[in-house]
Amino acid sequence: MKRFLTACLIFSAITPAMAQLENKPSETKKDWAKVDLSKRSSDHLMFQFGYSGWAPKPDSIVTSGFSRSFNAYFLFDFPFKSNAKLSVGIGVGVGTDNIFFKNTTIDLKNRNQALFRKDTITQYKKYKMVSGYVEAPLELRYSSNPENMNKSFKFAIGTKVGLPIDAHTKAKVDRDVNGFGGYVAKEKDKKYLNNVRVVGTIRVGYGNFSLFGTYSVTQLFREGQGPKVRPFTAGICLSGL
Repeated sequence: MKRFLTACLIFSAITPAMAQLENKPSETKKDWAKVDLSKRSSDHLMFQFGYSGWAPKPDSIVTSGFSRSFNAYFLFDFPFKSNAKLSVGIGVGVGTDNIFFKNTTIDLKNRNQALFRKDTITQYKKYKMVSGYVEAPLELRYSSNPENMNKSFKFAIGTKVGLPIDAHTKAKVDRDVNGFGGYVAKEKDKKYLNNVRVVGTIRVGYGNFSLFGTYSVTQLFREGQGPKVRPFTAGICLSGL
């Protein structure tokens, strides 16, 4: 969270500096009203893939493998009339997180046990928890070349608000407590998830490719229903159209 806030402060500091450089007396101020932006690429579509984790993760929960996130969004872009290098993007999409665990069993349906419990008896080949959200992202964007954003430096900070639509576990069992194995076990229930997810976002790149990071302001699980963790993600973003 500290890194995200630091990035926001840096962006707030450099934006006025950029504006001063663009409006030097020796240069002619650009009349954005006469610039045709109707055919420009405006990052309407965004696809994100990255590494996911939980912070702070309790020592009792052991993750393993490559936990990952995939997000897809469609956004409308609204340039500022006074300076088209700045714009606001708002839209809708879906986000999914896949967190992998080791020596852990998650009981999504059993209210009589702790949600997470250490399990060294059942042998899992793979074990993961998947959470899915429908989300509304909002970005404040900067583009160094708004007339040709495919050849432009880009920077964006923002937030996204999501509602849970899925939570399930998927286990590939090598050997269970009864000595059986070679099957896939699934549990599906989203009652433990918070009703709303609020996430801070940051994105920086060039053209259609950028790096992004997210950090959840809200906790993943409802109060008293699970560990007090906040998901984060860092990865790559493909945008365009």
